[in-house]
Amino acid sequence: MLGLEGKITAVIGAASGIGQAIAVAFAKQGAVVACSDVDGDGLKATTAAIEAVGGQTDASIVDVRSSAEVDSWLGRVVAEHGRLDVAVCTPGINIRKPLIEYTDAEYDAVTDVNLRGSFNVLRGAGRIMAPQGSGSMIVISSISSRVVEPGQVIYAGTKAALAQMVRVFAAELGRAGVRVNAIAPGPVETALTEPIRASSAWAGAYAEKVALGRWARPSEIAGPAVFLASDAATYVTGELMFVDGGWVDLDAQFADQDAVATD
Repeated sequence: MLGLEGKITAVIGAASGIGQAIAVAFAKQGAVVACSDVDGDGLKATTAAIEAVGGQTDASIVDVRSSAEVDSWLGRVVAEHGRLDVAVCTPGINIRKPLIEYTDAEYDAVTDVNLRGSFNVLRGAGRIMAPQGSGSMIVISSISSRVVEPGQVIYAGTKAALAQMVRVFAAELGRAGVRVNAIAPGPVETALTEPIRASSAWAGAYAEKVALGRWARPSEIAGPAVFLASDAATYVTGELMFVDGGWVDLDAQFADQDAVATD
């Protein structure tokens, strides 16, 4: 049920991090993977990795902020393969600073990628999948959609909005046979989190918040994406799936660990 043999999938943000891991994981499960990103060199690395596992792929330079580019790319995928079974949107950026210090340009930069970009992919894929009567869409939210961290207000706002967008869109497209879900990762070892991991103290503090005591690898986010794309998840839609090593649900679990141990 977790196999993706023959499924036509499109992954935007495939040049690195979570997007790259998802694209390769889809290929390993037998999917045809159309990859896109603004990073051409990264796309070459991803396509090489897919071809190394015997996968079928192609790559396109696409800016997720441009609805015209997104629609054109998805249209080419359908023109070549006849349908679109899975669409995944992973790009995201973060500018860490207090709200009162944000500039208009910084606000636009974060919201244009995180929110408008995901909107472009959801709308474009939805216009294809609804008429064909099937499909699965997956976007990347974050634990920041629920937890609070100073300096994250705009990033967190986009991720929370994205979670609600997914829920409403799932309700709109459910009767058409289309599923829409989001994954909310915790701390993951990607380029986006390099500034945090550059400080051992900061990186350690994040790891301490996780029940598993460590950061996630991008491949550990790819597994849930494979599930949501597969026939194992045909009754799953409108969900925000937390893949966070227990951060959110176990947030206060260890606050009084010593007392619990002596009871």
